[in-house]
Amino acid sequence: MPDVHALVNDFLIKLKKRKIEGSKTTAKVTAEVLRSFISQQRLPSTNQAGALIDAVRGVGEQLIAANPVELAVGNVVRRVLHIIREEELTLTSAAIGGMGLSAGSDDEDEAEHDGPDLSAAIVAAAARNTLRPPSLQTLLEDLPHTAAVPHTYSSGGDSDGKSKSVDRNSNARKLKHNVIEAVNELIQDIATCHEQIAEQAVEHIHHNEVILTLGSSRTVVEFLCAAKEKKRSFKVFVAEGAPRYQGHALAKELITRGLQTTVITDSAVFAMISRVNMVIVGAHAVMANGGVIAPVGLNMVALAAQRHAVPFVVLAGIHKLCPLYPHNPEVLLNELRSPSELLDFGEFSDCLDFGSGSGSPNLHVVNPAFDYVPPNLVSLFITDTGGHNPSYMYRLIADYYSADDLVVQRRSAS
Repeated sequence: MPDVHALVNDFLIKLKKRKIEGSKTTAKVTAEVLRSFISQQRLPSTNQAGALIDAVRGVGEQLIAANPVELAVGNVVRRVLHIIREEELTLTSAAIGGMGLSAGSDDEDEAEHDGPDLSAAIVAAAARNTLRPPSLQTLLEDLPHTAAVPHTYSSGGDSDGKSKSVDRNSNARKLKHNVIEAVNELIQDIATCHEQIAEQAVEHIHHNEVILTLGSSRTVVEFLCAAKEKKRSFKVFVAEGAPRYQGHALAKELITRGLQTTVITDSAVFAMISRVNMVIVGAHAVMANGGVIAPVGLNMVALAAQRHAVPFVVLAGIHKLCPLYPHNPEVLLNELRSPSELLDFGEFSDCLDFGSGSGSPNLHVVNPAFDYVPPNLVSLFITDTGGHNPSYMYRLIADYYSADDLVVQRRSAS
């Protein structure tokens, strides 16, 4: 078993040094680190879920602070916290159901009780959740997350005490086992998100269409190639994506996979958009209001698409759905990359000299990595679960996150 603290520290260093690129890879590694962290946690005899939530939240704050602009880290941390809350609720519901609440004693004067009295709200929540999986609504309204599995009370002496201890240990092991299994499913969902999205390509791409894209996105590549495999015949315009020119690599890959591809400059997007039937792009993150954090230049593409009534479609795995809003002060929407991507300092060394004692260089270079595309410019989101309008995203996000866990980012940002 690897040392979990060394594993976490190694991941923290990689996040700080930007050694991991891509939201999918970052999300997958985050989930794997949290899975290892959870597996080595020793839970107390009472309130196991609360202790596990506090432990995961603590390490999650460190991970989020290491690279605030990579929102996939915070998304996965909150997903895992939501998983713990739902597994706790499931175990509590099963325990209450096992007490046979519906089959009460005929003797109303029964003096002994199997456990502490439960409130009507908790009993109602448990009764509902024995018939259906727990939802965010019941999680927030009916049952507080600190509710523990009822313990039996008796006067059986040491044997009863040992039995209670065994039950508590069993409950802790069961909670950890269920959480780890759910995290494994999350990791699998992240790993297969490309395939799930690509399966929908044939529904959206038709014969003789012209598709425009910008940025290097594995999801977009698999989506376009899936349509090609379904015998769809279409052309792709690829904006080169200066200054990193990721469009060149994307165009090369599309050509090798048999797609008709045309490379255009970023400044030619408005000139070429009238010939385009659809814009299909990837995303860095999708905010709760349906806005998109995307590679720089995509806001220009979205404006051009709106001006010419061209559908602007965003492909995004579920791990990219962020429950925060872009106006939240803790959300870091952008980061500046190295000026060397724009200029050769050998040629501009004279301009970079400090002039006349002012303390400022003659030349400044700004190289932002991302754009923000507001929801009114997005026509459709295609996720692992299907196509959704921007106005529906907040409801979709509500299925994956707990409101109590939105404070993780706020604490780490303060």
